[in-house]
Amino acid sequence: MLATLIQNSSSFDPSTPASHILVILPKLERLPKKYIIPGEDTLKQLLERRHIKLSKISETPVSANLDNGALCSWMMIDTSKTVFEQQTTVRKAIQSLLKENPSEIHLAIYGNNNQKLHFSEIAVYTAWVNGAALPVRKQKPERTSLTHIHLYGHKDAENFTLQRALAEGNLLARGLTVLPPNELTPKTYCEQIKKLAGNEGWSYQEFTLSKLKKMGAGAFVAVAQGSDLEDAAIVHLHYEGTHKKNQKHIALVGKGICFDTGGHNLKSPRHMQGMHEDMNGSAVALGILLAATRADLPLEIDCWLAIAQNHISPRAYKQNDVITALNGLTIEIVHTDAEGRMVLADTLTLAGKQKPEIIIDFATLTGSMHTALGSRYCGIFSNQENLAQKAISAGKMSGERVCVFPMDADYDENLESDIADVKQCALGGEFDHILAARFLSLFVKDIPWIHMDLSACSHKNGLGAVGSEVTGFGVNWAIELLKQI
Repeated sequence: MLATLIQNSSSFDPSTPASHILVILPKLERLPKKYIIPGEDTLKQLLERRHIKLSKISETPVSANLDNGALCSWMMIDTSKTVFEQQTTVRKAIQSLLKENPSEIHLAIYGNNNQKLHFSEIAVYTAWVNGAALPVRKQKPERTSLTHIHLYGHKDAENFTLQRALAEGNLLARGLTVLPPNELTPKTYCEQIKKLAGNEGWSYQEFTLSKLKKMGAGAFVAVAQGSDLEDAAIVHLHYEGTHKKNQKHIALVGKGICFDTGGHNLKSPRHMQGMHEDMNGSAVALGILLAATRADLPLEIDCWLAIAQNHISPRAYKQNDVITALNGLTIEIVHTDAEGRMVLADTLTLAGKQKPEIIIDFATLTGSMHTALGSRYCGIFSNQENLAQKAISAGKMSGERVCVFPMDADYDENLESDIADVKQCALGGEFDHILAARFLSLFVKDIPWIHMDLSACSHKNGLGAVGSEVTGFGVNWAIELLKQI
């Protein structure tokens, strides 16, 4: 639940009872006399004691207690810097206040009208996305959610509808991802999605494992058959949109592996830790759908979620098996821990049958992408150059940065099989992220397509606007991309 936003177009009144205050200024060498900011004298004394120039708080915010006992944090936004850098500075300032677990924070915004609009959008989004506590199962949680955010200096006629939608989508993605695997199983996950669909007015369709077997979705079934409970499913959600004319038809696809043991190619304990987060791609797709719905984007959206687990059992698929996918392609299994591309293959085929104008899929797919980029960027692939360029632009505008990787056809040499149409992967993992994209491209054909390998789904101490280790990366980026489209 997001905090209630209370807006006031006038400047912050120092007599206002406030325990936690964030002051946001444009980058300045000295304060103009027209600015009467909370704790100005305290700020000057603090900077003098630390031998810090005023403009440096555009890089590192500072905090101090005021005479009335309130905790105040001061910062500047340097608009010459990237959106990612601006978000990071605001997030650090807000985190310094949230450490005390307040129920309310006060945001005092200064600058010209354009600056106030820009600063307010970043500050409100960052406060919302960090102010809500993620699910924990402690008897005494360390954090509770903000109940109110007070904004001074700017009033938005739209009540920050887009920023709220982005925060709600991001929080849905992160909230699902952090749930423990004994709590979020394929069965309970589908139940939660069905309930959410009812609340949001989305149509809900479930392709059960038995139905998928009859349909010939062998790639998905191969992974799901290793679990004792036949609760795996491909879930299809449909959002009609409210703008019936000239709506683009978009398909979102997400990998939803609720736990990944690696199958017969069993992961080591070190690499199995955190594998309940292997459903993050599906959570991001859901978060995007929620954000698009709440923001009332003029889009028709189909959302396809491949929900299963990758377990080891006598029935689990194994190396050298040959599987027939839903589109008729035969696949030679090389490594059972490359299960994500298997469940996505049949899900992409189903998505393509609806003839969307664009397919975007999200998956925590390969370790090699993390090796290539670390966890500060996500890697993307596209079968159209203009889409790839829009994806890069959306990354810059949203603060969720992406890097485009090649997927030229000659990489297919590494996927040639003697006994099947294609190999699932190669045993060497050096450029597995590229081979995975080439494999997935077989199931989208000529539909415009972007594949995001979520290497930045988790980043220690937060990333950009988001302060938690689980980042929800992709929601903000996708909405910005869809706005451009």
